[in-house]
Amino acid sequence: MKSLAPPSIAPPFARYSHGVEVPPDWRIVRTSGQLALGSEGVVPAGTEDQATLCFANVDAILAEAGMASSDVFHVSAFVTDRAHMAGYMAARDAYFAGREVLPSSTLMIVSGFTRPEFTVEVEVWAAAP
Repeated sequence: MKSLAPPSIAPPFARYSHGVEVPPDWRIVRTSGQLALGSEGVVPAGTEDQATLCFANVDAILAEAGMASSDVFHVSAFVTDRAHMAGYMAARDAYFAGREVLPSSTLMIVSGFTRPEFTVEVEVWAAAP
């Protein structure tokens, strides 16, 4: 994959790429939005912990396709308040730590999710040969 960073636009606000080019003929996986619900039905209290669980759920989906976090080329996240952005971004940065090519990223503030205790939702696009 190749990061796209045109010099004619401002650099990204955080650790992400403005765009990512996927080579031709690669397999693509797109996850549904993952909420912080573990297999035991418990929702962590803090946004960073919730986002970490969302990324763990993403990992399980990618593994089923023979992929890993290193194959993610785009991440979309939704938080219920600006106050939750820092926790999400800490989990996102930890998840993508050490990457040479960072994924593109979208982060939106939304009014809520299916249950009031959820503060973040994460979905990704991944590609691999």
